[in-house]
Amino acid sequence: MKRGQLRIYLGAAPGVGKTFAMLGEAHRRLERGRDVVAAVVETHGRAKTAELLAGIERIPPKMIEYRGSSFPELDAEAVLRRHPAVVLVDELAHTNAPGSKHEKRWQDIEELLDAGMDVISTVNVQHLESLNDVVEQITGIQQRETVPDAVVRGADQVELVDITPEALRRRLSHGNVYAAEKVDAALRNYFRPGNLTALRELALLWLADQVDSALAKYRADHKITELWEARERVVVAVTGGPESETVVRRASRIATKSSAELVLVHVVRGDGLVGVSTERMARLRELAASLDASLHTVTGDNVPTALLEFAREVNATQLVLGTSRRSRWARIFDEGIGSAVVQQSGRIDVHMVTHEEANRGLRWRSFWPRQPVLAWLAAVLVPGIVCGVSAVFLDGLLELGGLSAMFFIGVVAVALLGGVVPAAFSALFSGLLLNWFFADPRYSLTIAEPDSFVTVVVLLIVAVAVAALVDVAAKRTRQARKASRQAQLLTMFAGAVLHGADLPNLLEQVRETYGLRAVSMVCGSQVIAAVGVDPPQRVADAETAIEAGDTTSWLLLAGRTLDSGDRPVLHAVANQAAGLVRQSRLAEEASASAALLEADRLRRALLSAVSHDLRTPLAGAKAAVSSLRSDDIEFSPEDTTELLETIEESVDQLTALVGNLLDSSRLAVGVITPQMRRVYMDEVAHRALVSVGMGTRGLRRAAMDRVKVEVGEVSVLADGGLLERVLANLIDNALRHSPRDTPVRVTAENTGDRVSIAVIDAGPGVPAGTEEQLFEPFQRLGDRDNTTGVGLGLSVVRGFVEAMGGTVHAEPTPGGGLTMLVDLPADDTGGPQADAASAGHTTVERSDSRSAEPPSTPGPSAFADRTGAGRSAEADSTSEVAVPSHDAVRAEPTMNVGSGMRADPATDDGGPGGPPADRNPDHRLATRIDVPADESDAGSR
Repeated sequence: MKRGQLRIYLGAAPGVGKTFAMLGEAHRRLERGRDVVAAVVETHGRAKTAELLAGIERIPPKMIEYRGSSFPELDAEAVLRRHPAVVLVDELAHTNAPGSKHEKRWQDIEELLDAGMDVISTVNVQHLESLNDVVEQITGIQQRETVPDAVVRGADQVELVDITPEALRRRLSHGNVYAAEKVDAALRNYFRPGNLTALRELALLWLADQVDSALAKYRADHKITELWEARERVVVAVTGGPESETVVRRASRIATKSSAELVLVHVVRGDGLVGVSTERMARLRELAASLDASLHTVTGDNVPTALLEFAREVNATQLVLGTSRRSRWARIFDEGIGSAVVQQSGRIDVHMVTHEEANRGLRWRSFWPRQPVLAWLAAVLVPGIVCGVSAVFLDGLLELGGLSAMFFIGVVAVALLGGVVPAAFSALFSGLLLNWFFADPRYSLTIAEPDSFVTVVVLLIVAVAVAALVDVAAKRTRQARKASRQAQLLTMFAGAVLHGADLPNLLEQVRETYGLRAVSMVCGSQVIAAVGVDPPQRVADAETAIEAGDTTSWLLLAGRTLDSGDRPVLHAVANQAAGLVRQSRLAEEASASAALLEADRLRRALLSAVSHDLRTPLAGAKAAVSSLRSDDIEFSPEDTTELLETIEESVDQLTALVGNLLDSSRLAVGVITPQMRRVYMDEVAHRALVSVGMGTRGLRRAAMDRVKVEVGEVSVLADGGLLERVLANLIDNALRHSPRDTPVRVTAENTGDRVSIAVIDAGPGVPAGTEEQLFEPFQRLGDRDNTTGVGLGLSVVRGFVEAMGGTVHAEPTPGGGLTMLVDLPADDTGGPQADAASAGHTTVERSDSRSAEPPSTPGPSAFADRTGAGRSAEADSTSEVAVPSHDAVRAEPTMNVGSGMRADPATDDGGPGGPPADRNPDHRLATRIDVPADESDAGSR
């Protein structure tokens, strides 16, 4: 379907007559038989505008309810159903009420245009996005409703509704714009003559720019290169030399007198061997900005052609150039850029501006040899050697022509060393020697034959020509090598900025490239990086100091003074090095900010989760304690026991929660240092099994019945305490989220130098693709109980496993469920000392009948080995550490196993496969631990 056309009436201020003009256009189209409807027309209570609505079909607005009020909006659906040929939609920049299909009215209009309907709309200049801030500065009022410039520029027709400020103020005072009570305030504020004049100028200039862009597009589409003098535009050519600023200022005065736009252009040679220094181009760019001009750079081998092509492309009417700096004699052989431009300019007026650098003449330095000592020695010695050889060996064999050829060879040899002046001297000297010693009459400067004179002249011409060509070729070679070296250096630095390379290595490359003793990068008073011997610390200590673009950074070079031609590249290198420093600092700041954001996110999540998980057990414990202390009710022994168990389980839950939080904080600050030793999986798994349950007796009973430990004789290299906590959390997680009649299996097997530990359940599992989310803090996915815990258990698991050099991940259990896989290093010590270390554990005795440590709290095992399930005094001030002897010892009266589950006198038998348990008269659990009787046997279990 063909897209509809958009016509916009643009005004400088309210009341200029945009809606009136839109309705007038609607009536004209109705008279031509077009189907026109009015979807949105804002009359603002103006009678004459409302009268024009007569005879135009109207589509009722759609009422949007928002905060108890109704707002009329464009009913785009009704317009699409009606599908007229032309739709009137007033106020293009209007913001729709919340609840509308689109946020802005211009988006509704885009939908109508896509449906093939023509749309006529209106907008004021203050609503254009690009002019919003300018209008605010002029009027002091911020316009919150804006429309992107691209929407208005994309219109098929934009028509300016213009009126003078005086006429608009008269219309306002007559009551044709606002109600009478608002007129005085409007005239004193927004509708002041100065405001209206400035807004009118903005509208005219904005529309003029759009017209100029449309003209340029039309010329490009139709390949029109001839000059159309629709608008004065002055192009000034700059070489970057010392005369450029003079030429630009003169061109600015020419442009100002003709109210023309000023454009600067610099032509760069296609080979890139000759360029302008960065400092000069920066000064030209600043000068162009101060003159409200633009600076462009074009590339071309033929400078006059490139200049004229650019001037025609921008539709320039005048071209300004500086007069040539070459001498009159040089212009005999080459007319120069100015003359070529004048001859080819066609209808473009060309201005030639004189300056102080004009007609400076020849630069004799260019004729001086690169190696003056060698060149002058050759200029003297080579003709003498050729003369001696010819006199001794060739005088009787060759005629004058042959001898002249020998002198030709000598002159060319001297010319090849470079330097026009030494080559010319060698030619003259060779001619004199040839005439004196070999031309008749000999030993006389008299030239009897014209051939001898011609020979001298040809020698001179050949010498000068060859020397000049050699100088040009050598100069081009040096420039090419320099350009290649500089390009390589810039490419390296550009890539370094992109990839964050090491700054000292880059500075070392600069030092090697330019043969310097030392290079340093200074930002302010701080040396960021330095390479070489005795690098400069201050600007005053450097032979060459290059300022970076931020005015606070310097690239300091020491070792030799560099040529002025090296400074542009070094200036770019300094800017890129400063950028690399800024990039590094920004990366550090971003990293710090990310850490702060993550800490803040975790803090918010923690507060949100803990607020419920702390309150629930606290409420249960308080209710039980309050009931026991009540004098109104007498509880039976069974009820009292149940209330005490409730208090105990609530406190255990609180202890577990605090333990998980402590674990998370330790992992976050990186203070966990595991002590890696040989650990038998069978022992660790059964200790973890005893510690499961968060103080809930029923869950611990289920753990004893449902968990199947199938680890065999596998041993791993790990911290026993940390590994116990890992298994306890994984088993606890599996028990909670799998059916009560299904088993939970714990397996371990060696796979090369690694051990794979699996905790397998048959629960509902988790959605595919969310396995990794399980290990993030405060995550409780579909297989997790959302009534208890803050979602830290598996996060602690991953932290502990990674601290021991392992990995942990989740994968679906075949047939349903979730399998947690822990990969740890296998034990490869194989000696008795490892077993001795593992067996020589500590036994901790508690004075009360239960452990205060929850199953998910790491305890001090995060910092010391806990193969005997020992705890440090940090966890319990009543703990006592005893070292077992080599005989079988009995830890009386109790041992804190695993994470410290309370030992139930009635039901706890040590767990399946665990060590046998004895009872003492105080009803405290006593666990017997047998250790080898001799250290030599410590290697066996």
